[in-house]
Amino acid sequence: MSELFEIHKEQFRISTNKEKLDLHAIADMLSRAYWSRGRTLAQLERALDRSLVFGLFDENRQIGLARVISDFSIFAYLCDVIIHEDYRGRGLGIWLVQNVMAYPELQGLRRWILATRDAHGLYRKFGWNDLEHPEFMMEIFSPNPGEDPG
Repeated sequence: MSELFEIHKEQFRISTNKEKLDLHAIADMLSRAYWSRGRTLAQLERALDRSLVFGLFDENRQIGLARVISDFSIFAYLCDVIIHEDYRGRGLGIWLVQNVMAYPELQGLRRWILATRDAHGLYRKFGWNDLEHPEFMMEIFSPNPGEDPG
């Protein structure tokens, strides 16, 4: 799949090396995020394994994450972008998204999508907009996947 990517800024590092990821630190951060509450450790592990993952670290401490699901040709879905609460307000989220968007294998895609309830301002800095044709988009949304709907 993708080549390993790593970039440094002061004591911070972004890396796509999945061997460096701290699953429990990621699960802890995501447990407080509105979009991922209730996600099991097994689901998280499977999602990380099957995605392009950008880990954000302070030295060796996992302090952030961004995940991309893509065919690396036409489409990419940016998700699970998170910065630990103790590190917010330092521009690290901007730096993380900047490096995700500049990743060589994700250039020239026809469509990127993401879902956010509260970070529109961050993503607009990178050219993201509301859907131009929302009538073209459809979804199946399962707030509690795996549960019996009956």
